[in-house]
Amino acid sequence: MRAAPGLALAALVAVLVLLPGALAGPAPRSAAAGDQLGYTETIVLDGGVGNYTGYTEHSFINGSLHVTAILPNGTANTTYASVTHWVNNAGQTETVPVQGTFTFSPTTYHYVQGTDNQTGYVDPYVWFYIDAALRPGASFYLLNSALTVVGTNVSYPLASSPTGYVRTIFAEGNGSYQRNDVYGVFTATYTWKAYFDPGSGYIVGYLYTETDRDAAGDGFTWTDTLSVTSTSYALTPAAAPPAPPPTATGPDYALIATVVVGALVLIVIVALALWAVRRRHRPELPRHAAPGTIAYDRASFPSPPGLGLGQVAQPPVQQIVLQETVKTNCRYCGTLIDTTATVCPKCGAPRT
Repeated sequence: MRAAPGLALAALVAVLVLLPGALAGPAPRSAAAGDQLGYTETIVLDGGVGNYTGYTEHSFINGSLHVTAILPNGTANTTYASVTHWVNNAGQTETVPVQGTFTFSPTTYHYVQGTDNQTGYVDPYVWFYIDAALRPGASFYLLNSALTVVGTNVSYPLASSPTGYVRTIFAEGNGSYQRNDVYGVFTATYTWKAYFDPGSGYIVGYLYTETDRDAAGDGFTWTDTLSVTSTSYALTPAAAPPAPPPTATGPDYALIATVVVGALVLIVIVALALWAVRRRHRPELPRHAAPGTIAYDRASFPSPPGLGLGQVAQPPVQQIVLQETVKTNCRYCGTLIDTTATVCPKCGAPRT
């Protein structure tokens, strides 16, 4: 049976009106008594320069928030508790538990009476709760920092989700301020990426990075990472974010340079190894070779024959007797004459 034209048009209008809401998910709700969340937080100080070179410290925090009641004036009475384990590279450690109560406004998003141990801020906004109806491009504050909504359907990794991810409102803020605390006086520049549950407005996680430098150039990097571990309200599972697109193809000059340098290094190593082997097997030169002479390897020449100097092989020794003749000079002509001669054979003079 065909529907009446009026009924069909009414149904179409209803679909067009309800479809955007269905695609956007359930309407956000306000904070309510019984809302709870647990979180873990890691703070790392590193990247030191100047006086902070080599210095590091880590803080590991387990905390929780619990809205116990919505008071008649509309503020939310809330309890908080956390335990911080702190350690630095010198081996110093400290464990600090804190707990207490405060109230905040679910409509202005300010702390009203007290805070959850937040110090150094002027009339701060809460860091854990925002207006979940904010759209991309809208701005808001966490503590005293301005952030802008980037997207309302952004996947955030969370181990407790059946898909490994949950749907979040993603916001980001960048800025700078003057830091003056126990570390010193610094100019701090920061980036704050925060993720919130679109159904309740409560925090899901954030990444805060800060670089601090003083007038002398000394400073460090501060990284604060937080993620919820439990919630009293259901978070919406989400698919993993799409993989980043592949980079433009073309010659990878860095890879080519690496390969060429590696090949040259390998050639040099092989050449040095061959040179070392040849040097190790080459005969050494004589220590005292005369300049300009050639040193020969004695091993290349045959050994001389034996002399055969044994007792039996000795030849007989011949004895030779030499007779000594004594001569004297002639007194008249000086000629040498035998002492046995009576006259000089040259002048005829008598020897005596």
